[in-house]
Amino acid sequence: MGNAAKRIKKSAAAYRSIGEAAEELGLQPHVLRYWEGKFKRHLKPMKRPDGRRMYRPEDIRALQAIKILVHEKGFTLKGAGQLLNEQGLDAVLDGAAVLGSHTTRANASTEGPARKLQEAVRDAFSYEDSAEANGPKGSERLETMLSDLMDIKARLDAARLRKAA
Repeated sequence: MGNAAKRIKKSAAAYRSIGEAAEELGLQPHVLRYWEGKFKRHLKPMKRPDGRRMYRPEDIRALQAIKILVHEKGFTLKGAGQLLNEQGLDAVLDGAAVLGSHTTRANASTEGPARKLQEAVRDAFSYEDSAEANGPKGSERLETMLSDLMDIKARLDAARLRKAA
């Protein structure tokens, strides 16, 4: 592409090649191709007969939202995908997306023993510092957590032995 073509500013509604989209977002083209495979629901660039990708304005918006979540907020790709699926592009771009939505909290108790242990530890540490917390009830909770941790350790040790054999 010549220098004259680079100086032309495209309208917001114009389609962009992968190079133009990458330059506009401050990313490398290979990152856009990789994200295309990870965010199939949100990124669907048009492909020309010669195989070149052309990013629509909706794709650019999706890429901006993904970049915000991954590069600025530190989300994993999986976490970014879940947040986009739950709350949408507009919520992310407007800054209204909230981490830890109600669906995550509601399903937490049904996820398994590790999640239950996490909740027990969180509850134990959020327990108010009072005489009651140091009393028998607090001791029972700590003993239960210790027992759970020892059980998990035994399971992990057994799994490591099976894997090594």
